[in-house]
Amino acid sequence: MNVPLSWLKDFVDIDLSLDEIAHVLTMAGLEVDEVQLRGLDGPANNKHGFKFTGLTWPEDKFVVAEIREVNAHPDADRLVLCQLEDGTGEHTILTGAPNLYPYKGQGRLDPPLKVPYVREGAILYDGHKPGFELTKLKKTKIRGFETRSMVCSMKELGLSEEHEGIMLLDSDAPTGMPLKDYIGDAVFVIDILPNMARNACISGVAREVAAQLNIPLKQPRVEVQPQGAPIDGMAEIVIEDAELNPRFVLGYVEGITVQPSPQWVQLRLEAAGMRPINSVVDATNYVMLETGQPLHSFDYQTLKARSLEGIPTIITRHAHEGEMLLTLDKIERKLDPSMMLVTDQSGPLSIGGIMGGFESEIMPSTDSVLLESAIWNFINIRKTSSTLKLNSEAGYRNSRGVHPEIAIKACRECLEKICAWSGGRIAPGLIDNYAKVTIDTVNEITTDDIKRSLGLELSLEKAAEYLRRLEFECTLQDNGKTLRVKTPQHRLDIGTGLIGKADLMEEIARLHGYDNIPMTRMADELPPAYANRMIAFENAVCAKMVKSGFYEIINYRMTSPEREARLLGKAAEQYVTLANPISPDRAVMRSDLMPGVMEIVEKNIRLADALRLFEIGPIFLPQAGEQLPNEQVHLAAAITGKRNPSFWSGSNRDNMDFFDLKGVLEQLFSELHTPEVAFKAGGPEFLHPGKSASIAIGEVELGYLGELHPALMQHYDLLQAPVLLMDLNLDALLPLAVKDFKVKQISQFPAVLEDIAIVIDETVPNEEIEAVIRQAGGKLLADCTLFDIFRNDQIGAGKKSMAYALTYQSNEKTLNEKDANAIRNKIIKRLEQVLNAKLRS
Repeated sequence: MNVPLSWLKDFVDIDLSLDEIAHVLTMAGLEVDEVQLRGLDGPANNKHGFKFTGLTWPEDKFVVAEIREVNAHPDADRLVLCQLEDGTGEHTILTGAPNLYPYKGQGRLDPPLKVPYVREGAILYDGHKPGFELTKLKKTKIRGFETRSMVCSMKELGLSEEHEGIMLLDSDAPTGMPLKDYIGDAVFVIDILPNMARNACISGVAREVAAQLNIPLKQPRVEVQPQGAPIDGMAEIVIEDAELNPRFVLGYVEGITVQPSPQWVQLRLEAAGMRPINSVVDATNYVMLETGQPLHSFDYQTLKARSLEGIPTIITRHAHEGEMLLTLDKIERKLDPSMMLVTDQSGPLSIGGIMGGFESEIMPSTDSVLLESAIWNFINIRKTSSTLKLNSEAGYRNSRGVHPEIAIKACRECLEKICAWSGGRIAPGLIDNYAKVTIDTVNEITTDDIKRSLGLELSLEKAAEYLRRLEFECTLQDNGKTLRVKTPQHRLDIGTGLIGKADLMEEIARLHGYDNIPMTRMADELPPAYANRMIAFENAVCAKMVKSGFYEIINYRMTSPEREARLLGKAAEQYVTLANPISPDRAVMRSDLMPGVMEIVEKNIRLADALRLFEIGPIFLPQAGEQLPNEQVHLAAAITGKRNPSFWSGSNRDNMDFFDLKGVLEQLFSELHTPEVAFKAGGPEFLHPGKSASIAIGEVELGYLGELHPALMQHYDLLQAPVLLMDLNLDALLPLAVKDFKVKQISQFPAVLEDIAIVIDETVPNEEIEAVIRQAGGKLLADCTLFDIFRNDQIGAGKKSMAYALTYQSNEKTLNEKDANAIRNKIIKRLEQVLNAKLRS
């Protein structure tokens, strides 16, 4: 939110440097991102380190001047010569400003035109280049005329992007006055956090400043007395859903002339980030920015012409299915029944609380206005804005909640400003339908509450003083032992019970000053600490993956079916869908980690010779008949690129393959001390059918690993190197990871090494063969490793040769040849009996 200093000073008399004001705002919880200078000088000593941007107008370079005469240039139709007085004398200047052409050749102007005047050496923005580029004004010669000064457009002064003509000041601007003293300003760009949404207005920011500095808060008003016939009978209000539209207020002003609003109003709106439109629309925007209450103005005669009985009936209701409305931005919007509309008997007028309709907008011919000041359910406003992808200043404020009492105040102030800036008469009274009354919360606090929450020895009298600065009503009760606090009628964020007490503690802490709260030890008993085994397990797995040379990545948990379809090809109904997504491409919860991992691989594959990435996080699977999804924590990993780095001496530069990733997995399972893991051919459809495997321990399916299918490589911008993927269900793996495991002493006796090769059916997997060998070898078989698979015609069709390296070792003695032969013969015999294997000769 942009807060102009001049506007802020309407509410508080503040005499601090710009950086001190920014510091006060930030300490109040209104974090200042930057201060934009619009002519004023920056601080001499920016001790708080705030960012200052924009343009300073030195007094001797930027002044108010008056153009007394506009004459044609003898050699150029698009240039004029102006006789100008700047307080030091009369000068002739050259300009091509098109808005001066109408005055050409009229002789002495009465009254003269007041303009911003800039002298040689001034630093200003170049009005003829895109963006805001600084330039220095130098003496130059144009069409035979030497010029050392110029009159400026708003862009050249840094006030807006308007550069089509020079800026014309009000006729009462004092000639010769430094420009910064006349229209100079500074704008505080404030980050309004969710807990400070009530301060998305000038009065809210001013209230915080007044409270922090303990100075009075002023309430500026343009008092215009109502006159003429009262508003009763000029319109009616019907609210069909009070939950979504608790209050609706109408005011009426007639006899107006739609015209440009005063220049100071336009400058403030520009500084606040809104484009001036006309004196009526500007009044609604001005009061919205000032009070936080969005308003909307209707052309009364248009409503009257649409009315069936000649008296407009304003109805707030749910939109009908498929109903359409052309909004003020000239976009036709398709509505649905979840959205609230402001309508009359003939149809929709506006999207409630967000944007008006084009048909009833204020026109140059408008002479009477029906003014809306309404309160809406903030959750419904958020959903509507998100569904329609329609953001507006009104929607921003209504989506964060506005107190119903502000509606009356804002409506009256806006009527007065319309009348002051457009002429006309305000009809006495308002039409007010307060369908659902908001009851302000009341809380009670004690010194013990303050001590327990803030660690402060603070009296209730001092706490009451702080809260009264923020307009809370405070009353001491129980002989001064309890403070009763009633929430003011502009705040919806103070709860009741324990939440309400916590909210009040925050207010007291802000006013006391966070830096004045002493550091104290917690006096309460600490709750018992319970270890979260899954979190500890995730951390352990993460550490082991990093040790294996992987980099951890973190992806969004929200995604879209289209993103996941690149890899998984799933339909939308298989997802957990968000009712109120933050954006269209984050509309569902992810059902798999791998699509996100593949996106990161795609983005980074050209940045390194090799990638080793992993992510640990939840996936969300819908459960039939259940409101909440099934959340499973998974580990996903991907590797691609060269196995070894490129050294000057040369090395193996082959690409990583299936067995590189399998080795990482085997190392992980080993360090987690899991039971024996089985790798079986198969896996998801997006993996290469001949280079993929499922992972299981016993009957528990854990996941998969394999190479990305060549056909799916075309879905991503990848290199030629294969991409190897792996996914593990950590929820399923956790119970299998042994927390307490036994260790055994290393044998002090030498091992006997022996190789055997067997011929066996092609269909028998290595897993079964190793199981038989280990069972037959018993305790004396220390290790069994497959080191060769061989096939040819001599072995026979449907057969293969499997060669194993066997290690025999005892903890009690040195094994001799006889012992080794006995073990070997037992193993061969067992293989023949169980698997019909034959020793290869």
